[in-house]
This record gives sequence, C-alpha cells and structure tokens, in this order.
Amino acid sequence: MLIFKIFRADEWRSLYEQGETTGAPIDIADGYIHFSTAEQVEETAAKHFAGEDGLMVLALDARRLNTIKWEPSRGGALFPHLYRKLRLGDVLWARPILLGPDGHIFPDGVE
Repeated sequence: MLIFKIFRADEWRSLYEQGETTGAPIDIADGYIHFSTAEQVEETAAKHFAGEDGLMVLALDARRLNTIKWEPSRGGALFPHLYRKLRLGDVLWARPILLGPDGHIFPDGVE
C-alpha cells in the first residue's frame, strides 16, 4: 500500500542531500512523521499547504516501514505515522505537485 508525504522544496532538498530527516516542523513538534493515504493526501494538501507552490509528493510502501502506526486524526480517520527518521531509501519516488488556479494538481501515481 502506498502512503504519501508532502514536503516543501527545502524539506525535500534536505532529505535528498542528507539521506534522512526528522521531517517538517510539524513532524518534529509532534514527534513523528505524518503521512497520508491516497484518499487523504489531497485534503492534506488543501488543509496544510493551501496556495503553496513548489511542493513535492513522496510515495512510500507502508509495508516496508516496520514502525508505521495507524492512528486517528481528522474526523477519526486513521493516518499513517512514522516513529523514526525518514530515510531517502524509504522513498519509492518523488514528484512535483503543481499549483493550478483551483488548487494543487497531483501527479500520476497518487490515486
């Protein structure tokens, strides 16, 4: 099962250059890295990244991440959370999210 992480350009660049990250500021504050399922990721973008350009969406295989915990969040829906550093080797692919006049446009593969 694919899960997704949205990063700003500088956060993605840091992961790419350093090989690992503790995540975005909200991840660091909460003590885990937030992910979304395919059904949740567009709402996540609208809620937390409204109007932001230069975003990247990263895809990961939840089955390969042995420390994923599924915990309730928005409206009681279960969201995947990672309780360790995110490693570049965890990422299956990373693609840009475009910003259109009506919001974010996700690349193929986020479905």
